[in-house]
This record gives sequence, C-alpha cells and structure tokens, in this order.
Amino acid sequence: MFRTALRNVLAHKARLLMTVLAVMLGVAFVSGTLVFTNTISEAFQKSSAKGFGQVDVAVTAESQDDEGDRIGKTPELTQALLEESAEVPGAGSVIGVVGGFTAIADKDGKLVGGGFQSQGGNYWGDKDPRYTLKEGTAPHGTGQIALDSETARRAGYQVGDTVRLSIDGPVLSPEITGIFTTDDGNVAAGGSLTLFDTATAQQLFGKTGTYDEIDVKAAAGTSQTALKAALDKALPKDLVETTTGKQLADDQAEAISASTSGLRQGLLVFAGIALFVGTFIIANTFTMLVAQRTKELALLRAVGASRRQVTRSVLIEAFVVGTAAGLTGLIAGVGIGAGMRSLMGSLGATVPDGPLVVSPGTVATALVVGVVITMLAAWLPGRRAAKIAPVAAMSSVHATASTKSLVLRNTIGALLSGAGVAVVLAATTMSGSDGQAPMGIGAALLVIGVFVLTPLLSRPLIAAASPVLRIFGVSGKLARQNSVRNPRRTAATASALMVGLTLITGMTVMAGSLQKSIDKMASTAIKSDYVVSMANGNELSPDVEKKLKATDGVALTSPLRNAPARIDGQTEYVTGVTGSAIRELTDLTLDGGSFEVGGTKVVVDDDTAASHGWKAGSDFTVAYEDGEKQRLTVAGVYQGNEMIRGIILDNTALAPHQDDPTDMQVMVKTSGGASDATKDRLEKALGANPAIKVQSKQDLSDEIAQMFTLMLNMLYGLLAMAVIVAVLGVINTLAMSVFERSQEIGMLRAIGLDRRAVKRMVRLESLVIALFGGVLGIGLGVFFGWAAGELIGTSMPTYELVLPWARMAAFLALAAAVGVLAALWPARRAAGLNVLAAIKSE
Repeated sequence: MFRTALRNVLAHKARLLMTVLAVMLGVAFVSGTLVFTNTISEAFQKSSAKGFGQVDVAVTAESQDDEGDRIGKTPELTQALLEESAEVPGAGSVIGVVGGFTAIADKDGKLVGGGFQSQGGNYWGDKDPRYTLKEGTAPHGTGQIALDSETARRAGYQVGDTVRLSIDGPVLSPEITGIFTTDDGNVAAGGSLTLFDTATAQQLFGKTGTYDEIDVKAAAGTSQTALKAALDKALPKDLVETTTGKQLADDQAEAISASTSGLRQGLLVFAGIALFVGTFIIANTFTMLVAQRTKELALLRAVGASRRQVTRSVLIEAFVVGTAAGLTGLIAGVGIGAGMRSLMGSLGATVPDGPLVVSPGTVATALVVGVVITMLAAWLPGRRAAKIAPVAAMSSVHATASTKSLVLRNTIGALLSGAGVAVVLAATTMSGSDGQAPMGIGAALLVIGVFVLTPLLSRPLIAAASPVLRIFGVSGKLARQNSVRNPRRTAATASALMVGLTLITGMTVMAGSLQKSIDKMASTAIKSDYVVSMANGNELSPDVEKKLKATDGVALTSPLRNAPARIDGQTEYVTGVTGSAIRELTDLTLDGGSFEVGGTKVVVDDDTAASHGWKAGSDFTVAYEDGEKQRLTVAGVYQGNEMIRGIILDNTALAPHQDDPTDMQVMVKTSGGASDATKDRLEKALGANPAIKVQSKQDLSDEIAQMFTLMLNMLYGLLAMAVIVAVLGVINTLAMSVFERSQEIGMLRAIGLDRRAVKRMVRLESLVIALFGGVLGIGLGVFFGWAAGELIGTSMPTYELVLPWARMAAFLALAAAVGVLAALWPARRAAGLNVLAAIKSE
C-alpha cells in the first residue's frame, strides 16, 4: 500500500501541483512571518544590549503611591544623590541621565524621525562613554548640540550647521558641534537623538539640578550584583530603586519581543486565513483524485486491502504532498522574510543590521503546518473512499451524489447558521467589551454554517444567473448545468473566495463607518477652527497659547490642561480650560444643567457623573496635586466622547495648584474662519515649529482617514494571499473537472460544438462559481460589518453605518476577474482535447 501511494503521487504530478502551490503559499506566509519577526526582534535586542554596555547598575526614583487625598509624587534624583552613589564601594564612574522629547527639523523644515522616537538627552562632560564622537566636539552651552550620525546623514547635516528644534513649543536654533554614533534602539528604529550639555538638558527638560536616572559603572573586579547590593545599602530605599544592567537589557529584550509579538500574531492570523482557504482546495483535490481512482481502490479492496489500508494510502499521498509543500514553503518564506525587511527600509523604517534568523522552531513549524493541514484535509475523502463497498465502487453506482445525500449536511448547516446569526444578534445588544467574545463565536458559527450550506445555496443563486447565461446560447446553458452538477465541489471552490471577500468587505464597512462617525464627532464636538498640539502627543508649553492669542485674526483661545486630582479617595484627571471661551469653542450636548465653567463651577461628562452619582447642582471635594482641597459644584452634565470627556474646570482654579503647568492642546477660533492663509499665519506665529501641529477640523478628519486607508491597504495586501489561493482553487477545480468530463467534451465536439464554444463554456462556469462565492462573501461581510458597528455604537454615540457601494462593486468585479483568469488554462486545455481520444477515455 505504501508503494501504491507513492506511485499514485508520481503518476498524478500535474494534478497535485495546484495543491502543493496552495499549501506552499500558506506555509510561506507562516514561515516568512516568523523569519521576519525573529530577525527584527533579535536585531533590536542585540542593538539595545549594546546600549547598556556602560551601565552596570541604574538608579531610578521610586514613585510614591496615591494615598487618601494625597497624590503620590516621584522623588527627585539630585546632584547630592549622584555624588553619594559615586562614593559607594565598588563604584567606578557615575553618569547622570536626563532626557525627553526633542523634535528636530530637516533642511525643509519637516520633522525628522518618527515623532515618538525623536528624543533628546545630555552629553556627560567632554567625553561621554555612551557616545563615540565621529566628528567635532562635545556640546557646551544653550547654543550647541551633538546629533546622531544616522539623523545627520538622513537630513544632510554636518558639523557647523544650524538646526531648528523644539522641546515643548518654542523654537531653538543651536549649532551642531559634534556628530556621534550610538546603539540607541530609537535611532536604530528610525528616530533621532539630540544631545545637549548636562546643564542645558536639565533646563530644557524641566529637571534643573536633577536627573531622570543615575548610571553607575562598576570598578574593576566588582560584579553587577555586588555593586547593586552596595548601592541598596547606601541609598535611601524608600526613594530610589536599583536595577542591574543585565536586568535592564533583559527587560528591554522582553519589551521588544512583546512589541513584535503583536505584529507576529497579526501576520499569522492572515497566514492562517490563507491556510484555511487552502484547506478547501486540498479537500477538493483529494476528493476528485479519490473519485477518479474509485475502481482502482475497489480492486485493492477486492484483493484484500482493508478500509484502514485504503485510508492510509490516501494519507501517505497527503504526507508526501504536505512535506514537499512545507519544504518549498519554508524556502519561499525565507525569501518573504528578507523581502519584508527590505520593504521596511524602502518605507523609511530602519532596522539594525543583522543576519536573517531562521530558527529550528521556524523550520519545524513550516513542516508541521504543511503536513498536518494537508493530511487533515485529505482524511475525509480517504475515509469516504474506504467506506464504499468494492462491488459498488467497481460498478460506479456511487459516482453521482444524490440530493438526498445532502439532507443531513443541509440540516447541520441550517442549525449552525441559525445559531451563528442568533449569537451575533444577541452580541449586538451587549456593551462593547462584553459582546466581543460572543460576536466572535457567532461569526465563526455562521461562516461554518454557510460553508456547510453552500451546496444548497448554489442551486438557487446560480439559477438566478440563467437569464444572463442564456445570452451565450448552448455554452451558457452547459456552464450553468456544469456548475451545479457537483454541489459539493462548487461549494468548496466558491467558499475559498467567500472567506477572503467576507473579511475584506467587513473590514471596509467598519473602516468607512468609523471614519464617518469620527468626522461627525469632530464636527459636532468642536466649534473651534483649529486644534494645536504636539506631533508626538506630548504636552505643550503655555507659551504656545500666549503666542496664538496675540496673533492677528485670533478671536478666542483655550488650552486643554490635564492634571491629576483625588476625588473620593481615587485618582481622577481634571481638564483645565479658559472658562469664558470654552462654550464658544465646543458644541457638547448637555444632559442636564448649564454649560457654565468658572470659579468653582464645573461641567462633568455623563459617565463620570454616573460613576459618582452626581447631577447638576451636586457638590464634591477635590484634592489637587499640591495637597490643597477645594469644594466644586457641578453646573452641568454633558455627553462625553472620544475627543472630550471628564471633569472640566476653569484654569484660574487649577493653575495655582500646579508647579509646572503644561497644555495637551490649544483650541483656536479665528475671526475669518479656517483657511490656508490663516493656518500659515498661525504656524508662522509659532516659528514654523516642526514639533507642533496646527490642524483644522478637516485636517483632523484627513489624518484619521489616512490612518484608516493605511490600515485597509495593509489588510488588502495581506488578504490578497487568500485571494491568490482561491484563484488556485478555481483553476484546480476546473482542471480536474475538464479531465473528468473529457469524454463528454469529446462528444460535444463531435456533434458540432466548436473550440471557441468549449472555451466559453468553461469560462462561464468559472465566472459563475467565482461570482457565487463573491456574492456570499460580500453579503456576509456586510452583515458582520453591521454587527460589529452595533457593538462599537454602544460606546460611540455618533457611529453610523456606511455601506461602501463603489468598493463592494469593485470587490464583485474582483471576484469576476478571478473567475475569468482562473479559467484561462483549463478552458484552453478543454478546447485542445483530441476529439477521438476524448471519446475513448473513461
């Protein structure tokens, strides 16, 4: 039986090629994902480990917990503490570290780096062991900086150039005195690092006389653990904590691994989808192969082969095919991993140098996935073939599946589909987090149920195309009959395309609806013409609002200033605004009371009010971060949204309790409304700052739209793998179908059907099957998009379903194109059959 199975594989090489390709694509996606994520993870880990080479023990401040009405504060790492650390036995050298966000502009005035990766820090003395000066000298004074070599290369800067940069708002124009190399992970990821002398860095980052961290290098002969123990003994335990350099490197490696695991899981999901779609093709192929060898298998049974041996022979074939697909998929996956890394570079992202990582786990996964998926898909056809009695198989009485044989399948499919719809509908009535799991379960049940029901659905849906097919005469009529002749095969072929289009359509519906909802939220919640914020989401200097307020044409401004406070023993964040202007800058819907902000009167969003049991007229006590308490009155309760929520009070009440006030955003209303000229005037008033964004409501909307478009394009690219596998499935099915119907096609040719008509028949059959899968996929996608939107709507009142008719039409056209392209080779093969040889074939 083993030799028979191998002979069958070698005898049907062409028939199994499409199956190998389908499995290979899925395996290549899986192994490529693992190679890519392992490569970048290891590259970043090695780079970050080098960055801790000058740190044996790091001393950091230990945050104090909130307690009662007191807000915990982080103690300061002072110069005295640094000097005390340097005197600890076993300490060699000590460096004080201070840093923060630093936006640096290129020669065109655009922000260099990736916003969050744009960092600044301090250069310690004249020779900092953390950084190697490649050119120039160390920075000294407020007018000098050193710049990392990668940023200097990307932006075209050299020693002696003047650059424009910003910390929290005001623009500075220092001179580059030095260019250095670094193993900093942010720079390796495409960010920038700007260094000032220590005193300047402390002043700019609001840490005058203090540090963010104290790095201690051990003296010769002292281990990291011994130095840590000595520091723990000498320094106040309640104010600082110590961490060895090895632990820091391990923590960084774990953080990098965690950050890449999300990417890995996302890519593996799409690889799984491609494999899931490929499973249909494998099952289809083996079903047809087994059907073609029915008499051969019956003869084996008649000469003594058991059912188990017949099933085993089919599984051996699947094992050989799966192994071949796994090996070729692994090789292709290494190429995909290398290509994805190169693609990141072409898109502007930087990955540290390092070899491609093909781990033993990746090799094992590729082989196991290829073999297991193929054998699972082939098991059912093999089992079905083994159950057929030898005499019945040899007389082929089993060959045509009757409608009666589909009753059980249809019953199971109806039950699964009904249960799936019921669970999904029930999930839409739940809150966002509670409904996610039920909706996922319901969606899975519904997709499986529809797949099981597809043979039943194929007849009425394909029959609906009859009027169009009649236009093509005999070819159209034959195409319709052929497409419903074997409902199971048609179902498996169409389902492969259905799965991909379900996901694509559902995501498109959700993205379009979310975009419209956020647009609506922005237009209804904000009346200001512009919102000014930092490019990386950090705080703005209060000087920004002052400069905007003094600009010609500006009518009203209000900063949004967040600050921690203690209310009823819990930490809450309050938002300070300009009370006299906020009503004209926002358009929030009130549930009760009045929108009056000033003195001790505040407005509160509905969720916060409900959690505390407040309503208009309620009083409560707030403890600010400086420990002072104040009695506030709720003047009104408004409907919160993703843009504005929480407790809003006047800055005149909040500012006296803040040591270093900063703003999250500044809302601006101008006398002439939003225009390009007004926006230019505001940007010039801020010194054309690369770190600050001046955005109108349309800009906010466009930024969100760009995010959704980027996300969708990535998803379309990933799901294209599933569509490619689906195309292979259609080609495979048609090729097998043409082979099975060789005698029939020969007879049709003999009675007058010309080659062109034969080609048309096969193409129309392919087109009908592809459109059938497309209609099912788009229908399911719209349903899932609507259901997910209902769930989102529980936490987003402005959510509104948007059906992207143009894109759905494009998806249907894509399905049609899949059908046409997939039929090219099978149609040509059918038309090229020798008439006499085809009539003689069995």
